[in-house]
Amino acid sequence: MTLAKYNQKRNFNSTEEPKGENKKSKNDLIFVVQKHAASHLHYDFRLELNGVLKSWAIPKGPSMNPDDKRLAIMVEDHPFSYKDFEGDIPEGNYGAGNVIVWDNGTYTLPEEQSKAVTENKLKADLEKGHVSFTLKGKKLKGEFSLFKLNSKQDNSWLLIKKKDAYATDTDILKKDKSVISNTTLEDLEKKSIAIKTNGKAEFIKPMLAHAVKKPFDKKKWIFETKYDGYRTIAVINPDQVNLFSRNHLSFNKNFKAIADELKKINHVAVLDGEIVIEDEAGRSDFQLLQNYIKTGKGKLKYYVFDILNLDGNDTTALALIQRKELLEILLSKLQLPNVLYSQHIPEKGVSFYELAIKKNLEGIMAKESNSLYRAGKRSSDWLKIRISQQEEAIIIGITESKTTRSYFGALLLAQYDHKKLRFIGKCGTSFKEETLKELYDKFEPYFIEESPVEDKIPVRDKIKWLKPKFVCQVKFTEWTQDHYLRHPVFQGLRIDKKAKEITFSLNDRNISLT
Repeated sequence: MTLAKYNQKRNFNSTEEPKGENKKSKNDLIFVVQKHAASHLHYDFRLELNGVLKSWAIPKGPSMNPDDKRLAIMVEDHPFSYKDFEGDIPEGNYGAGNVIVWDNGTYTLPEEQSKAVTENKLKADLEKGHVSFTLKGKKLKGEFSLFKLNSKQDNSWLLIKKKDAYATDTDILKKDKSVISNTTLEDLEKKSIAIKTNGKAEFIKPMLAHAVKKPFDKKKWIFETKYDGYRTIAVINPDQVNLFSRNHLSFNKNFKAIADELKKINHVAVLDGEIVIEDEAGRSDFQLLQNYIKTGKGKLKYYVFDILNLDGNDTTALALIQRKELLEILLSKLQLPNVLYSQHIPEKGVSFYELAIKKNLEGIMAKESNSLYRAGKRSSDWLKIRISQQEEAIIIGITESKTTRSYFGALLLAQYDHKKLRFIGKCGTSFKEETLKELYDKFEPYFIEESPVEDKIPVRDKIKWLKPKFVCQVKFTEWTQDHYLRHPVFQGLRIDKKAKEITFSLNDRNISLT
C-alpha cells in the first residue's frame, strides 16, 4: 500500500494537509469520517489498514438505515495522520474546501480478532470486493458492509448498514458537528470565506445549485425565476466596476453597458446575478445573448438575486432573506433601468412553477431562506428546477459532413461522470454556415488523435476528436433510456464554464428535501 498518489496530488507548500507517511495506531484499528465541502459536499470514509487509511468518498454520506445503499467511490489511500485533519484546503489545491472530522472511533471484524488477523482478513476481503466490519464510533455504531459493484467503474462500492441493535431510520447526518472541535462545517466556512478587503470589494466565486426534477411547497424556502443567461459577479469599488464570470473571466468588454450603469451605485459592493437579453414576451433567451456578443444588438438586463459584500462588510454569513432585504433596499434607491432586483415568492413552489410553465420560462430556483452564501460550493440549500430541457455539454469531437454542409456534420457531446467522460449524444442541428466556420476555426488547434472517452461510442461517422476544452449549451426533447440526449439543438458556446465543471446531470437529480 502506497501513498505515492496522495503525495503526487498535493502541494504541501500551499496546503496544511499532512504529508504521506506510513504510521499505525498503537492498539485498536481506527476509522474516521470527514465531512468535506469540496466542489460537491460529500463524506470521506476511512479505515486504517497496514499503516494507511483506505478511503471512500460517499456523496450522500453514511446512514444508520439498513434500507439505504450509499454509493462509495474508492479514492487514493490517505496517511494515518489524516485522521485528525480539519480546516481549509485552499483554492487551487486538490480537493479545495473545508473539512471537519464528523465521526471517529475504532473498528473490528464482526467476530473480534487480533489486530494482525483483522488487517489480513480485511485486505483479503477488499480484494474479493466484500468486507464487513463493526464500527465503534461516536455516531456510527454497529455492523456495516462494503460491496464492490460489478461495473465499468472499478472504484464504485456500496456502504450498507447491517440490521442490528444500532440500526435506525433517524437521519444521523443531522448530527452535524465535529467530534474533535464541536464546530459545524458551516461555522468553518464562515471563517474561511470572510473577505479580507480592507474596505475594498473583491471577486467571490459564486455559490452553485443542485438540480431536482419536481417543484415543491416548503416553509422557510423561497422561489425565484431561473434565468437563461450568463451568471455574473459584479465587483463595485469607487474607482472601478468589474464584471466577472463564475470562473473569474472578465465580462467588462462584452457587457460594458451594465458595468457603466452599475457605476451609479455609490457603495462598495459585490453583487450576484444573471445578465440576460429578453425576447418580445419578456423571456430571457441565451441565443439572443449569444447574438448580442457577436453583433451588439439587443438590450442587456442584469437580474440581481444576492449581495455578498456591502460597504466592505462581508454579508455571506447573513441569512439569504436578510441579504435579499439589503439588496432590495440598495437597488430601490437608484431605480436603475437595466439592473433589476430578482423578485421571489415564499413557500409556494408548485404554483410558481406552474406559472413559469404558462410563461414558457426556463425554470425556477428554490432557495432555503435562512441559508448562508457558500462561496464556490454547490449546495442543496439552492436547487434548480428546469422546465425547458437544456444541458451544458463538453464538445469531444466533430463528425464529417455527409451533405453539402461545410466544415463538419455534428458535434459529439459528453459530460463528466465521476471524473470520467461519458458520451451523451451528437448534435447536428441549428448551425448557420458562419457558425460552422467560427466553431471549426476555434476547434482546429485542439484536434487530437485518440478519443478522450474510454468507452466506445455508438457513432459510425468519420470523427475528428477534440481535446475536452469547449463547453456548449443545447436544448433537447428528453433523455433516452440509454442516457443519451434526444434531438439536441445547439444554442452556443459557454465561455463562462470550464469543462471539468460539466458533470453528468442525471447523477445530480436525487437531492433529498427531507
